[in-house]
Amino acid sequence: MHQEIGLTIVFMLIFILDLFLPADNKKLVQPVAITLLIVQLIVNIVPHEGTLFGGMFYTTPIANVMKSILTIGTILVFLQSSKWLKRPDTAHKTGEFYILTLSTLIGMFFMISAGHFLLFFIGMELATIPMACLVAFDKYKANSAEAGAKFILSALFSSGIMLYGISMIYGTVGTLYFDDIPTLLTGSALQVLALVFFFSGLGFKLSLVPFHLWTADTYQGAPTTVAGYLSVISKGAAAFALMTILTKVFTPMTADWSTILSIIIVTTITVANLFAIIQSNLKRFMAFSSISQAGYIMLAVISGSTQGMTSLVYYIFVYIAANLAVFGVINAVEQHTNSLVDRSDYNGFYSTNPKLTMIMTLALFSLAGIPPFAGFFSKFFVFAAAFNSGYSVIVFIALVNTIISLYYYLLIVKAMYITPSDNPVEKFQSSTSMRISLVICVAGILLLGVVSSVYGVINTLAGA
Repeated sequence: MHQEIGLTIVFMLIFILDLFLPADNKKLVQPVAITLLIVQLIVNIVPHEGTLFGGMFYTTPIANVMKSILTIGTILVFLQSSKWLKRPDTAHKTGEFYILTLSTLIGMFFMISAGHFLLFFIGMELATIPMACLVAFDKYKANSAEAGAKFILSALFSSGIMLYGISMIYGTVGTLYFDDIPTLLTGSALQVLALVFFFSGLGFKLSLVPFHLWTADTYQGAPTTVAGYLSVISKGAAAFALMTILTKVFTPMTADWSTILSIIIVTTITVANLFAIIQSNLKRFMAFSSISQAGYIMLAVISGSTQGMTSLVYYIFVYIAANLAVFGVINAVEQHTNSLVDRSDYNGFYSTNPKLTMIMTLALFSLAGIPPFAGFFSKFFVFAAAFNSGYSVIVFIALVNTIISLYYYLLIVKAMYITPSDNPVEKFQSSTSMRISLVICVAGILLLGVVSSVYGVINTLAGA
């Protein structure tokens, strides 16, 4: 529980700092928050394992790695939020942004390390409710309040469905401890329904079809920084928790949940790709891109193996670098132009901002799975995990969909390099913290795929 304690200490320090800091010094919150998170990351970088609260909370080496990856992603999001939080309408709420974000991260940590369904549910709600506040952060601008309302209403409904499923599990087995449930499962109709309801609740968090309808509107209305956080950090924690629970708790019902996942994977990737093609608003485009990526992540989950767990954690690591690079560029352009970002706004972008164009291109190529970028290797490993577990048909369908995704990612590249514009975005320089974030993201895109020791270390810890 070292990481949870460390993160709680960071949360309390930021809360106290924001409480007593004069209004004109709120800009100090960002460097303090980032520094404290880096310290927390370094202190807890060595994986460990153990249990607490009578088995309700447990941690493993691979869970520690997942938490460290999510912490790195949160640091990148904090770096990208600098200019946005200096605006007159958000400067007075700087502390609130960091407090709410850290609250969601603590909730995700509890989701990852839960050994009991009630602790898992508490962690999920702790991650979800502050997230609704973040989505509605710009409540007087750009449909943010509407996005927050859609998010929280969908979240409440999905949480209710999940809680109903958990109650069915308790009603049929008499316990909510992950370790005790498998031996008591019989695969009865009520337990299958409980599995479906539980999966539906996490399907919302992962934006899987058909639980995805909130995603595009929420991403469009939310602040770009928050949309980036929601697309990678929240999704990563939910994917890890889902795989852990399916393989640890519902092992006797593998045939049932693998059938559900097979259908969900095919529909999610296909529907998301088809809808992504017709999007012009880049934030809505990235929403459907993230839905598609969630489908690919589920290939690791359906394998149900150690290789699947390794490829899932590795995929999320690479996905954080690539996706936050795209959202970073969108955020930088949006803050500079102070307008909604449409794909047509990027026409001729290379002629005025070649560096940002190159970063966006590298990130999109990685998301599309083009070699030699890290996204190619992450897709290869999840495909391999699913194929080795006997899901060759699903892997083939996913491969076909990868070609479709390449097309819509290249639409943005075409706009930036080829499509002419009489009024391209003028040359500008993004903030120092944004540039640091983008450099880290590009390093991840270029190095995570070719430095094989990264995958090797994750694989070793997954099997520990």
